Amino acid sequence: MRPEPESTLPQSRHVPAGSHLPRECAWGRPADDGRSHERGRAGRFARVPTVGAGGQEVIHVTRERYLEVTGALRDAGFEMCADLCAVDYLRHPDRPLPEAVTPERFEIVVNLLSLERRQRVRLRVQVPASDPVVPTLFNLYPGTENMERETFDLFGVCFEGHPDHTRILMPDDWEGHPLRKDYSVGRVPVQFKQAPGPR
Repeated sequence: MRPEPESTLPQSRHVPAGSHLPRECAWGRPADDGRSHERGRAGRFARVPTVGAGGQEVIHVTRERYLEVTGALRDAGFEMCADLCAVDYLRHPDRPLPEAVTPERFEIVVNLLSLERRQRVRLRVQVPASDPVVPTLFNLYPGTENMERETFDLFGVCFEGHPDHTRILMPDDWEGHPLRKDYSVGRVPVQFKQAPGPR
């Protein structure tokens, strides 16, 4: 198998917002400077704040449109969910976000991959601490089942419609969610054996 010409290999570079997605997902004209903009096409994808960061398209989608936008990306060729996790911004409520996005304590981050195009796209969903619930992606990407269970287990974000919404790492009777920033750091007593003498 011959290697591809170097000119066709993907390069790690800054990608202006809107230029990384396939045509059917380009919901407006790409921004030339990579700053946040809102996709302007009327219809179901109007006004979705998007930025280009680290060579990826980053889409800030609301909880209400999370399934809608993710399903459209899957239909457009992003056939694999490479990762789904959460972030607790308890101590960083003033982090930089597009103007149209209201920061919340939790954020769900989803990385989708198009194997054919060798492209990635990232979704960021704001989730309030008072109602930490988002829809499950299981029906779109069945491989997210354990990722969502782990996120629930460690951060306490619930996934509505998940087929097995139980803990996956911690014991079933564990109290709290260990990766939350306000979760206390525990101490486990450790006993060391006496160091062996000279041989």
